[in-house]
Amino acid sequence: MTHFIQKTPLLLLFGLILSLQSCGQGKQASSSPTKNNPQKMSNTNLDTITLAGGCYWCIEAIYQRLDGVVSVESGFSGGTMKNPSYRDVCTGQTGHAEVVQITYDKTKTNLDEIFKVFFTVHDPTTLNRQGNDEGTQYRSAIFYRNEEQKKAAQDIIKALTDAKVYSNPIVTEVTPFSVFYKAEDYHQDYYNQHGSQPYCQIVIRPKVEKFEKVFKDRIKK
Repeated sequence: MTHFIQKTPLLLLFGLILSLQSCGQGKQASSSPTKNNPQKMSNTNLDTITLAGGCYWCIEAIYQRLDGVVSVESGFSGGTMKNPSYRDVCTGQTGHAEVVQITYDKTKTNLDEIFKVFFTVHDPTTLNRQGNDEGTQYRSAIFYRNEEQKKAAQDIIKALTDAKVYSNPIVTEVTPFSVFYKAEDYHQDYYNQHGSQPYCQIVIRPKVEKFEKVFKDRIKK
């Protein structure tokens, strides 16, 4: 992973952002679509954002631990095939990215913090790849639901680029959200259920530990 360059300390990065307003084989089954309809949310304090940052097991495990996050679901967005299975997406032919759909309480966290975590725990400069997980399904992407989310994403990417936080260009896509297909049950809550497995120990655990170190005051109790 490309690390933050030394002349931009991590704490400076956080201040900057705050100032702005291969996964294992799963069982094959149909996914469940969720269309964009935020008006149906019963609680006006809740909002939803969909993010792709490599294997969804990693991103899911991290956001499950962030205070203010109500739920995290692993699934697929950004493709053309309806109701794709995990095996379908792994072919690289459906156009989908592995994503997490995050519902959060706006009174306890916000987009700035959501994005700060996002750009800390994955490498946004590697095209269609995170570590050894390679393919378009592992691309970095933000699927926005409204102009507020779009602007917040664009502003943070611009700020990180202007500050030269990374030695390589950010390749994170900022694209409209259309539909989310929930992955098979086997993929949900994966790290918590299978933390002793090699992929969890070698790939996911270091990311979770980094999150817990950097955001120690924001860990869900």
